[in-house]
Amino acid sequence: MLASSAFPAMVSVALVLMLAAGCSDSLAQSDVQPPPKRDERKATKEVTLDFEKAEDGKTPPGFTAALTGGGGDVSWVVKIDETSPAGAKALAQTSTDKTNKRYPVCVYDDFTARDVDVSVQFRAISGEVDQAAGIVWRYTDKDNYYVVRANALENNVVLYKTQNGVRSDLKIKDKDSGYGVKAEVLKDKWNTLKVSAVGKSFVVTLNDKPLFEVEDDTFAEAGKVGVWTKADSVTAFDDFAYGAAAPSK
Repeated sequence: MLASSAFPAMVSVALVLMLAAGCSDSLAQSDVQPPPKRDERKATKEVTLDFEKAEDGKTPPGFTAALTGGGGDVSWVVKIDETSPAGAKALAQTSTDKTNKRYPVCVYDDFTARDVDVSVQFRAISGEVDQAAGIVWRYTDKDNYYVVRANALENNVVLYKTQNGVRSDLKIKDKDSGYGVKAEVLKDKWNTLKVSAVGKSFVVTLNDKPLFEVEDDTFAEAGKVGVWTKADSVTAFDDFAYGAAAPSK
């Protein structure tokens, strides 16, 4: 019989193997069909938020913090961040609760759209469970929305739906398997994540490189947009841009 002291080590090894397996399940970029261009789109409203006028230490005006899943309270506050290319201030999620199924969300209340382009610059600062940054759209409430996230620990980008509080990954168009796409997500450096949503088609771009397309019609109505993290991720966000889009005539 194994000594009881051996069990924590066994659990740690098993966790590492599980995480490695999850990462390896991500598709290589070469295995994914290039997503379509959005040349036909014209924004009907474009806004960029840089948080420069927001008060330090508080959630910026117009945004509401929420939590999907369990764990402790979230902390979405404006912080001084001289590293940001968009200005001296950034919005940061600073709580470090390690609950795995814990998804802090910060949603912009003054904008609602169905077809939308959303982008944000982010810096994954720290996190032992995750170092994640995400964009949400078609947000109805804390338990129902789409989210695409980039993970600096796993070096992949995955698109999910959160329905009735349960998060599930969505497969890339024309693929029956795979967990998002492998992609270099720079740690403690600024990256840019973007999603372009038209009907049931969602195109994801990281650092100006189109990655993949997902099709899903779970949430077909207009909703809010915002940013997202997971578990103990401490992540800074800046230059949050959104635009309602419509096909050109």
